[in-house]
Amino acid sequence: MSSLPFSALLAYLGLFATAQAAVQFLGVAMAGGDFGCDIDGSCPLSTATLPLTELGHADGGGQMKHFVDDDGVNMFRLPTSWQFLINNDKEVSDTLDPTNAGRYDQFVQACLSTGAYCMLDVHNFARFNNGIVGQGGPSDDMFVAIWVALAKMYAKDSRVVFEITNEPHDLDIDLWVQTCQKVVTGIRNAGATTQMILLPASNFDSAATITTNGADALLEITNPDGSFDGLYLDIHKYLDNNNSGQNEECTTNNIGNFSVVADYLRQKKRQGLISETGASSSASCMTDFCEQNTYLNANDDVFIGYVAWAAGQFDSTYVLSLTPTLQPNGSYTDNQLFSQCVLEPYLKAGGSLPTQHTSSTTTSRSTSTAKATKTQAQPSPSVSAAADSSSSSNKGGLKGGSNTPSSSSASAPAPSSTNAAPSQAIGIARNVIVAAVAGAALF
Repeated sequence: MSSLPFSALLAYLGLFATAQAAVQFLGVAMAGGDFGCDIDGSCPLSTATLPLTELGHADGGGQMKHFVDDDGVNMFRLPTSWQFLINNDKEVSDTLDPTNAGRYDQFVQACLSTGAYCMLDVHNFARFNNGIVGQGGPSDDMFVAIWVALAKMYAKDSRVVFEITNEPHDLDIDLWVQTCQKVVTGIRNAGATTQMILLPASNFDSAATITTNGADALLEITNPDGSFDGLYLDIHKYLDNNNSGQNEECTTNNIGNFSVVADYLRQKKRQGLISETGASSSASCMTDFCEQNTYLNANDDVFIGYVAWAAGQFDSTYVLSLTPTLQPNGSYTDNQLFSQCVLEPYLKAGGSLPTQHTSSTTTSRSTSTAKATKTQAQPSPSVSAAADSSSSSNKGGLKGGSNTPSSSSASAPAPSSTNAAPSQAIGIARNVIVAAVAGAALF
């Protein structure tokens, strides 16, 4: 692992300037509906696999119940695709297919039944079969119509989160911002007036480039009443050498990148959510991923949460797997990566386990509350079909450029307003510590 740069050291010292706190949202992605999606926006119907036993697949419902009841997870990301929602992977449409939209709704309802926040993720990279939305591909109106239909379905569900798309890239950012503004307006006017909406930038949403690659324009997007309430910057970042999430070794703890984003958000008096980040269980990642998530929790004034990739349809052989292991008695056991690097930083920062679990987290904790009906998560269909949003290797691209070295959800917290500035006391305290350390370094 690269040595920690001095700027990142100063960011770490901010821990001493604040009381212990944790992010509002601790999340896990429930992969499967995105299987086969490529960065050109193609998503074959044949490989889409929503992880529900009712659909003959993995026990995503049981996994989510376990994560909530036993670990205090309070957010899940639920990938699907435009193609699946319209039940057509050849020709684009703006009309939801009742059968497939109904199947996706089963997935969403399984999530909502746990009390967690549930993120709708149209995993198409701002595209449909290589056509960029509003830029030569499907029209803005067609894309907005899909989101309006979804917003009408969940207008009364305050815990539904709208993620406009997964990882836009290689597009005109100004035109894309116009598209996003139309989507936000459409969602709000459809009745989903208070739910969180995530605003994705170009270059795969990468934390390494987001502050200079669209964030300024995205943060000008408003609700119909002119406010910014419920609008958050959508941020992604992996830890391997090309930010693809496909390599076993980690080469950065991302603190350098996230410290830049944190400073930017404080300056803008806005907040963001890391809706996708992940790592393997290699020794390098067990160090770097834990350090990254410790930093995110320490900067909860601007990062409201992180969603780790991934459980759901993945089995334990997947390089970034967080899928818990089903035991003979019907309970689930978390793997070391989840326990040590996803959950433990949250708990150490002040997050809490559900009331029935008062002891500190341990590696591979065994639990007994999930009621499973399937013995194991299904393996991914193939290496290429199971590619997550990091499927850039299929096209030879990289995600986001270079890396910079280094309570129970049944009562899940309401997101803080994006209109409010981060705590002034926190900012002042942090600045005092940083100034003191910087001054000392000069002598």
